[in-house]
Amino acid sequence: GLAHDGDADRLLAVDEHGALVDGDVILAIAALDARDRGQLPTGTVVTTVMTNLGFRQAMADHGIAVEQTAVGDRYVLEAMRAGGHSLGGEQSGHLIFLDRATTGDGLLTGLRLLSVVARTGQPLSELAKVMRRLPQVLVNVRVADRHALEGAAAVWQAVADEEARLGDRGRVLVRPSGTEALVRVMVEAETEQEAKATADRLAAVVTTELG
Repeated sequence: GLAHDGDADRLLAVDEHGALVDGDVILAIAALDARDRGQLPTGTVVTTVMTNLGFRQAMADHGIAVEQTAVGDRYVLEAMRAGGHSLGGEQSGHLIFLDRATTGDGLLTGLRLLSVVARTGQPLSELAKVMRRLPQVLVNVRVADRHALEGAAAVWQAVADEEARLGDRGRVLVRPSGTEALVRVMVEAETEQEAKATADRLAAVVTTELG
């Protein structure tokens, strides 16, 4: 099954068992397919900081480099053009195939995904095994001034402490919302329980310092 948002620039899919296949997984499938067919000239895929750590691990396993940008398709496109990269995208399902378009096109993404299924003869559930998604927890913390995050030393110390504890088994991303009085705390870890506990501890620090 394929689903698009209102203006159809994004694509999310479900496999034959009804399991969600998000933009990270679709991008991973597209990257390996492009590499195998000689259509990944720089050997690099562009993603944003919200991309699941499991994507980076999967690309590393297959010798594909990953360049990260700030959240937003315009930043992905800028990095693709600057580096001569042909493929990039976001977890939301906004993928850019620069050999065909300069912006996300959900119909194009859907056709590319279906073409891989048709060419390989593999069901989507098998193709989706290219990456193992780490549990990801996102907590939005309402604050008085989101711009104060940059100078909040106690918050960044807490982030450093949690990053050290997780090591290469997880990831922490704390950033202000671009439009609201919110600080977004995102944590990935080996288990949902660990990710949630880490996010809750950081959210508490953000609330104490900036709430």
